[in-house]
Amino acid sequence: MAVTAPATELVTSLADAYATCIALAKSHYENFPVASFFLPQKIRRDLYVAYAFCRHTDDLGDEAKGDRLRLLANWEQELLRVYGGQPTHPIMIALQDVVRRFEIPIEPFRKLIKANRMDQGRVRFETHDDLVRYCEHSAVPVGQIVLYLLSDQSEESMLLSSSTCIALQLSNFWQDVSRDFAMNRVYLPSEDMVRFGVTEHDLACATSNQALKDLLRFEVCRTQELFENGLPLIDRIHGRMKLGVALFSKSGIRVLSAIRGCDYDVLAKRPTVPALRKAWLVLSTVARLAVVNRP
Repeated sequence: MAVTAPATELVTSLADAYATCIALAKSHYENFPVASFFLPQKIRRDLYVAYAFCRHTDDLGDEAKGDRLRLLANWEQELLRVYGGQPTHPIMIALQDVVRRFEIPIEPFRKLIKANRMDQGRVRFETHDDLVRYCEHSAVPVGQIVLYLLSDQSEESMLLSSSTCIALQLSNFWQDVSRDFAMNRVYLPSEDMVRFGVTEHDLACATSNQALKDLLRFEVCRTQELFENGLPLIDRIHGRMKLGVALFSKSGIRVLSAIRGCDYDVLAKRPTVPALRKAWLVLSTVARLAVVNRP
């Protein structure tokens, strides 16, 4: 999909701007984390707008033709107009309405743009802490935005959300080692690679050697702990979104299980969660929450 920079001729009505965001979210349904049915009705459109911003930002960083850094810079200028002017892109027009009503600060959106800047060129991380700091730009802001939409800005919820979002991002990295390496991106921390005797040459192979499997086992275990640390967030959320948050966490945990299931050989075949398992995950989560919430 070709992605272009925002242009002044894209100015549209607020209703059309919302329609654009909804259409974008639904067109990426396979990547949209929570089925529409489970989104709270009163903030459903707002969640679509937040998703549209995140999706378009990632598209600029991953798929845009031309100078991606310039496109991201232009996109950030549009964001600045959201907070102090008149944006022209439909997504930003809708976003301006959302941030005004929910009083969402600019920082989470700016961090998401910065994360995509960081993804340009050769991507490497020396330590696990460095990788976590990256996730604090690429993943944590998404959870923060959702909590603002849920009117929950408590410190405890933000910390639990951060743990969950970082774990989700890391599980995607461990799932996509081969695909990321093809884009000159290595999210496995260099210090961990050295510790387990893994080289970048190993990442280019058709199958994972034992050293890489051992490294992935280590990273998966550490990521599992982050998921578990964030699970109490589920009990702090009410209504339909409780199910959405539960599915976020359990879907990520299932990805880790899929990596274990292929004996940590993430190079031979990308570990995925089969459709039937996804359906069972939804049904089992609904059942569990129904029991927990029974009067």
